[in-house]
Amino acid sequence: MVRSTSPRLAPRPYAPGDGNFLLLDRASERPPTYGLHQATNIHHHAMKVDKASRAAANGQKPCVLWFTGLSGAGKSTVADLVEQRLQALGKRTMLLDGDNVRHGLNRDLGFSDEDRVENIRRIGEVSKLMVEAGLITLVSFISPFRSERRMARELLDEGEFFEIFVDAPLEVCEARDPKGLYKKARAGELPNFTGIGSRYEPPQAPELRLPADRLGAEALAERVIELLRQHAVL
Repeated sequence: MVRSTSPRLAPRPYAPGDGNFLLLDRASERPPTYGLHQATNIHHHAMKVDKASRAAANGQKPCVLWFTGLSGAGKSTVADLVEQRLQALGKRTMLLDGDNVRHGLNRDLGFSDEDRVENIRRIGEVSKLMVEAGLITLVSFISPFRSERRMARELLDEGEFFEIFVDAPLEVCEARDPKGLYKKARAGELPNFTGIGSRYEPPQAPELRLPADRLGAEALAERVIELLRQHAVL
């Protein structure tokens, strides 16, 4: 049996057969976080196989399609359809979805403004790695703050980042409420929920704006494909 020597930490209750344990902060009941300092003894190592050679091997122009918008706007649905069409065209892709990533890479993050910023910082870095691998990378995140979306853009070379605003008014998203999140937010069960308790900053000059309150997901996906054709990605 593992015992914590810290008054603020406690092991997760043991579940027979799970073979592991997780330390939790007693106050927050979340895994503890520790301040990390950037090392000063690390350097970039020049590799012989670079982004250009990986892109050539894949036979495509890698890029990031960054879908942003309110919860319920249809980001994941449209991104999924776009990826299906790209796959049918023989393209190599990866889709990073906000909910899915929080089950693994970002499961230690909550929904405070600070955690949202770190959420997008990590995804921006992962997206950069995917582009380095020569993939067309689809990112479906609310990503509410302009500064963080700009940070993700600046990680990439010119012409590799496409901001796609899946635009549906708050009242439309709330009426859809596919996950029941707006109802919980209105009841005070989800503090800092984007659009209710936390602000969303819409893009000012996205590469593409999708009127998700007027067109169906199939039509919106086709507009994304057309965008890629216009920019010689396809």
